[in-house]
Amino acid sequence: MNRIIVLLLLLVSVSFTYKSNYMETGRASFYASHFNGRRTSSGEVFKQDNLTGAHKTLPFGTLVKVTNLSNDSTVVVKINDRLGKKSASIIDVSMKAAKQLNFVRKGHTKVTLEIL
Repeated sequence: MNRIIVLLLLLVSVSFTYKSNYMETGRASFYASHFNGRRTSSGEVFKQDNLTGAHKTLPFGTLVKVTNLSNDSTVVVKINDRLGKKSASIIDVSMKAAKQLNFVRKGHTKVTLEIL
């Protein structure tokens, strides 16, 4: 019985360590304006003026620090949508987040993602 408890505690500890050390680098893009007001995969209504994002696998509600590698600007977004499996991006962010990351004019940028 004690071994099972120790094993369970170890597994929980490892899962929290994994999340806090999660980092991903790749391309970020932002939502087109015609998605404003539509439902996301999580059921929330998408609003361009919220700090939200779409990711292929991260759970809904996950807070992610996004860092633009070309200018070191950062923003924290909440994952509330899914990217398509064939997307070239690792994250799609709202217009508000793209403005804070300063890549609206370019349309995409290289970023790192870190779970908070």
